[in-house]
Amino acid sequence: MGRADRPVGGLTIGIAMNTEPKDDGIVLTEAQKRARRSRSIAIALSLAALVILFYVVTLVKGPIVLVRPL
Repeated sequence: MGRADRPVGGLTIGIAMNTEPKDDGIVLTEAQKRARRSRSIAIALSLAALVILFYVVTLVKGPIVLVRPL
């Protein structure tokens, strides 16, 4: 298609695959996974409550919020 499909000059650069085993990094315990999940759920519920609060406040104020002096 366009120029973004191929590198400058039509050269292709290959990336060598690393054959060394990768380190998995930090592995969480089941208790840590449960704690992470419960924190995520708490954040999601808080965000949903905030969205609902903004929506309700907007409904309560009604269209009068658009009528203001310039």
